[in-house]
Amino acid sequence: MNRTEKSAEIELLKGKFAKAPLMILADYKGLKVEQFNHFRRKLEEQGSTVKVVKNRLAKIAIQGTELSVLSDYFKGTTSVTTSGVDPVGPAKVFTEFVKDHEAVKFKAGFMAGKVLSRGEIEALAKLPSREELIAKMLGSMRTPARNWVNVLAQIPRQVVNVLAAIRDQKEKG
Repeated sequence: MNRTEKSAEIELLKGKFAKAPLMILADYKGLKVEQFNHFRRKLEEQGSTVKVVKNRLAKIAIQGTELSVLSDYFKGTTSVTTSGVDPVGPAKVFTEFVKDHEAVKFKAGFMAGKVLSRGEIEALAKLPSREELIAKMLGSMRTPARNWVNVLAQIPRQVVNVLAAIRDQKEKG
């Protein structure tokens, strides 16, 4: 890798790291290529990515940013998982993948200016995803409108019931 390729890679990493609401660093040593590709595909379904990084370039990319607290974790073989929009999706995929593949070793997570432990990533993975939260919110917003329609529809029903009762009373009397 020549100097221009390295500087291009550093700029790419800076951009990727700056946009990501969640980052997960892991040691993937001992993982087979097909397993890593399977993990990559699962993440892409969630709108996220995983990239094997050169530690030295990653350290340069995070210098002077809030991510600089992660510089101690860029040792050995390092993969960086970054989320697209929803941080819960990649946390779920990562947690499930680690359960099935003991070769993957969690190093650190980073979200909202804070370094996360493995337990915090697992807790994040238990939260509902962005899509689930949106669906719940829309359901909650629809319920009052549905109730209002039922209340408004009840008024004509009651008028019809009163008229039917008057008619029945007149027919008897």
